[in-house]
Amino acid sequence: MIFRQLFDPTSSTYTYLLGDGGEAVLIDPVYEQVPRDLALLQELGLKLLATLDTHVHADHVTGAWRLHQRCGSAIALSEVAGAAGVDRPLRHGDQIRFGGRALHVRATPGHTSGCLTYVLDDQSMAFTGDSLLIRGCGRTDFQQGSPQQLFASVHDQILSLPPECLLYPAHDYRGITVTSVAEERRYNPRLGGDVDVGDFTGHMNNLNLPHPKLIAVAVPANLRCGKPEGDAPTDTPSWAPLTLRFSGVWEIEPMGLLEQLKQVQIVDVREAPEFIDRLGHIQGATLVPLSQLTERMGEFDKEQAIVAVCRSGVRSAQASVLLTKAGFSKVANLAGGMLRWKIEGYPVESDPA
Repeated sequence: MIFRQLFDPTSSTYTYLLGDGGEAVLIDPVYEQVPRDLALLQELGLKLLATLDTHVHADHVTGAWRLHQRCGSAIALSEVAGAAGVDRPLRHGDQIRFGGRALHVRATPGHTSGCLTYVLDDQSMAFTGDSLLIRGCGRTDFQQGSPQQLFASVHDQILSLPPECLLYPAHDYRGITVTSVAEERRYNPRLGGDVDVGDFTGHMNNLNLPHPKLIAVAVPANLRCGKPEGDAPTDTPSWAPLTLRFSGVWEIEPMGLLEQLKQVQIVDVREAPEFIDRLGHIQGATLVPLSQLTERMGEFDKEQAIVAVCRSGVRSAQASVLLTKAGFSKVANLAGGMLRWKIEGYPVESDPA
């Protein structure tokens, strides 16, 4: 069996690829990482049968819809979640087959009402989503969460697996990649050892955590299985390695832009004083404040690729949208703006010339 653990640094999300007999499934794919996942599937010679989300995520948008559009993979998610666009609503006891292997579905509500854990057929590994994290667990204070439910789910459906069963969570914020049933039974401070449901409930009810930053975008999007509202780009540009954000904006990483400097036009949409401040500007960039962009688009060649730049990437994302609507066909936003460019040590100019 082929197994790969993939990582999205923006949301600290793990995506898991399992393949056998030329067929594969992806657990918890991330919208922006779909090009990476497709490339890996192609290199490994695997046909994607289905995407399996462990729950309706609040911190990133699923790649399920994009992958369905590109390769016809079925979208699988808990029936309880009630999401639109699901091809295979899953219940406790269902099986997902790929090649000669199978994942068994276990309902593990508590973090959300629709959480699932996927257990490999020989119980050598399980994919726990946010129900059980490494030395922790998901919060229980929104999306119909319940500490009592989560305590029962983890003990009845996850920690009841063989001690040597490896557990793979949907996230880790410290870079730890895997744990085991034996480890979590012994060392998980919330759910292991002698902790009872009263201890756990008291702890979870007093976390007082802020809501995830992307919850207002991610949850509605994930209830559509990651399908954007309105028209969404489908073809990946070939002029540079780009990443499609859920907003519909293509982004280029600083290293990618450095490699393309002589082939692209750069429009810096900050204000004039910012162009020569401590962050400086990229060599060859043309200063066009965002407020002037619409009236000055004639200064740029519509046939040549153009990259929009600002301090952090927010204003330039808006500029990218405006340029695309104006008929520029090769447009990208510099990911992280001049802040990222400067932090990563790429050359800048600070004089107004």
